[in-house]
Amino acid sequence: MNTKIIDGLKLSKEIRSNLKIRVDNLCSKNIVPGLAVILVGDNSASQVYVRNKIKACENTGILSIEKKYPENVNETELLKTIEELNKNSKIHGILVQLPLPSHINTYKVIKTIDPKKDVDGFHVINAGLLMIGKPMFLPCTPYGIMKLLESEKINIKGSETVVIGASNIVGKPIAMMLLQKGATVTICNSKTKDLSSHTKKADILIVATGKPNIVEGSMIKTGAILIDVGINRNENNKICGDINFDSTIGIASAITPVPGGVGPMTIAMLLTNTVEAAEKTIV
Repeated sequence: MNTKIIDGLKLSKEIRSNLKIRVDNLCSKNIVPGLAVILVGDNSASQVYVRNKIKACENTGILSIEKKYPENVNETELLKTIEELNKNSKIHGILVQLPLPSHINTYKVIKTIDPKKDVDGFHVINAGLLMIGKPMFLPCTPYGIMKLLESEKINIKGSETVVIGASNIVGKPIAMMLLQKGATVTICNSKTKDLSSHTKKADILIVATGKPNIVEGSMIKTGAILIDVGINRNENNKICGDINFDSTIGIASAITPVPGGVGPMTIAMLLTNTVEAAEKTIV
């Protein structure tokens, strides 16, 4: 079988090009979409993510503000910053880069963000709206995955879909979005017995565990669609995903690469949510 490599980088560029037109339209109405990114500590991966997000904003014409804090920042100070950004009419989206240090209550921080500015889609109100099928903002990575599936004209309705990983950021929301599109969804986690018995049934397999090579080619059915959300480093310090990419070639019908698959789409959908948040301010 010829395995197609799903190019997330190409699709993300198309989305950002279309966003630029929408941003120009907003600017003609004296509205410049604004995104505030809050970064706590010196986590190198988080710094790279934030840098990429800010660069993407600049290239699309979105105003970006970065708020940096040391690892030992007081939670009260962080909440005060968010409350100030909530009141700032020039800021349409607020993103707190996760993970946060252990002394800070992540739930409380996210809950403090105005749901209308929660462009990550993590606020409990936005999570609830997604649950009932009326989302205000879709979480960026699941949103990007759905766009990738859509771009490849992959039939979700009636498919057997397996999601490995049950996080609030990826696993749970993507399962809900797929369910609403008519898929039969199985969610696996670290306690799942005989993982391959589930993965071998999957028409669409989405892996978001943060564990390199947790899925091998021997664990998938012929013709499966593979979406790899993981970004890891292997023993040679090379970036790799959660799926053993090479072992799936010739078995899967399509797969997202790492890097160049889901990652660029996550940023593209963050920009999309920010522009939509700005558009909603037009009376």
